[in-house]
Amino acid sequence: MAFTRLSVNVNAIAQLRNRRNLPWPSVTGLSAIALEAGAYGITVHPRPDERHIRRTDVYEIDAMLRRDWPGKEYNIEGYPTDDFLALCESVRPDQVTLVPDLPGQNTSDHGWDTVAHKDFLTDVVARIHGFGARVSIFVDADPKLVDAAKSTGAERIEIYTGPYGGSFEQTVRQMRLEEVVATAKAAFAAGIDVNIGHDLTLKNLPPLLYRVPQVAEASIGHAVIADALLYGLGETVRKYRTACGETL
Repeated sequence: MAFTRLSVNVNAIAQLRNRRNLPWPSVTGLSAIALEAGAYGITVHPRPDERHIRRTDVYEIDAMLRRDWPGKEYNIEGYPTDDFLALCESVRPDQVTLVPDLPGQNTSDHGWDTVAHKDFLTDVVARIHGFGARVSIFVDADPKLVDAAKSTGAERIEIYTGPYGGSFEQTVRQMRLEEVVATAKAAFAAGIDVNIGHDLTLKNLPPLLYRVPQVAEASIGHAVIADALLYGLGETVRKYRTACGETL
């Protein structure tokens, strides 16, 4: 039975660690717990100021995955500066997710205009393919962005689900859900795979995946780490796997 694979974003763990000049909580140690509980992969988003994930974390997680979890997936996301691309090239993750973040942004809050930036993204995708990684382009929930994303050569889009996940009024939430569903269906019709991410929870994830069960991957960080305070990380990962349609 097909299900959506869960990639745990560990930036929030790194952010908590960075509040003190101490080595805990351990980003690699907790990543290992998530993987032991069945997470399909680990996602990191290294930013230039290293306020969350540090460059050293990127390498340490890579070493752990290669040593202990060779079947799991490593997804590195970020804005494609030369430094970011050089970091990815040195690690060679399974997937690079291109996000149009400005350096000072608190978190990702919009996707690429794939039409306006098609030439730029095409060059970046080709560079990433040169070191063997799959590419996902972070886009808003708008079907009009799909064809240009596919034309860059990227294998996937990641639909920014923040407006859906952050909607609490029923009419607005339903409207945002329909936007995500329409974008996913446009991608499937165009022959490009779909990831989803941002503000996804145990409550809002199942209704979305009920509509588009073909989604390949859900990248979830904030809610997983918040729920881990209640349930523990291992049990939380298992709950999210179930929410992603996996039979445990």
